Amino acid sequence: MKETWPLLKESDFPAIQRQRIETLQMNLGYLCNLSCLHCHVAAGPKRTELMDRATMEQALAVADCFGARTLDLTGGSPEMNPHFRWLVEQASARGMHVLDRLNPTIMEEPGYEWVGDFLARHRVEIIASLPCYSRENVDSQRGNGVFEASISALLTLNRLGYGQPDTGLVLNLVYNPLGPQLPPAQDELEADYKRLLCEEFGLVFNRLFTITNMPIKRFGSMLLSKGMFDDYLKLLKNAYQPGNLAAVMCRNLISVDYQGFLYDCDFNQMLGLPLGGSKRRTQLADLLEDGKTPRAIGIAEHCYGCTAGQGSSCGGALTG
Repeated sequence: MKETWPLLKESDFPAIQRQRIETLQMNLGYLCNLSCLHCHVAAGPKRTELMDRATMEQALAVADCFGARTLDLTGGSPEMNPHFRWLVEQASARGMHVLDRLNPTIMEEPGYEWVGDFLARHRVEIIASLPCYSRENVDSQRGNGVFEASISALLTLNRLGYGQPDTGLVLNLVYNPLGPQLPPAQDELEADYKRLLCEEFGLVFNRLFTITNMPIKRFGSMLLSKGMFDDYLKLLKNAYQPGNLAAVMCRNLISVDYQGFLYDCDFNQMLGLPLGGSKRRTQLADLLEDGKTPRAIGIAEHCYGCTAGQGSSCGGALTG
């Protein structure tokens, strides 16, 4: 895999600072049952990196110390971590709002039939990847049969109450562009998703999040291999909107990798850019010892991906 970091680290992106720690985003490991083209983590079935329970305990202690009220669980497929259920139970007992970035096909895999019922029982908000409402586009990004398996799993979540009115069980979907272009307008695409998925499958959901593909890891390597990297970076920079800076997710989030090292976001984690852009890697234990909210945020050229056009974050577009 071709690394993009040497092409990203020198940047004129403006300096920004963290305001507070509201969300602790934990990458529970890079193991996944899929190997998607757009994956900025380069997750897959052969990855072995998984967070252990001791690291999870430290992360919960950090959440307690800094008053973080949201726990954002990602991967890989976070449910494939053997301590996933324990972590959700512990966070729920603290009254934290838990988000699960769900690859819905995991619910169709043998041994993971428990996922839907468990998430519903603990009222976990689901952010499920469905990069298009077209079978052809989804399967081209994620593999043959992925669209059908995803729809089957999402309908199971509907039957459990997810996405249904007055249940409080939130089901959001995620769209990623098929290639090196910016996502379309989120509100318009959400309307298309809702209409087409309901008409064809009877599927309902709450919100659609559009997320810009980052020029890092598997997607970045593909851009380099096809000679498209420079043009894509130029697209992101030309679409830069300074008004998006106020809402970027790194202002109130800290990302934790499977070993307990800290980063300003999941993208910086994948590039190995430590918290605050420091040369020294910071761990959960360091944050507990210091007891202060780290202010500086590490930046590089990929940050233009979060601020281009309507903006992009783990919660979708930043502006309407």
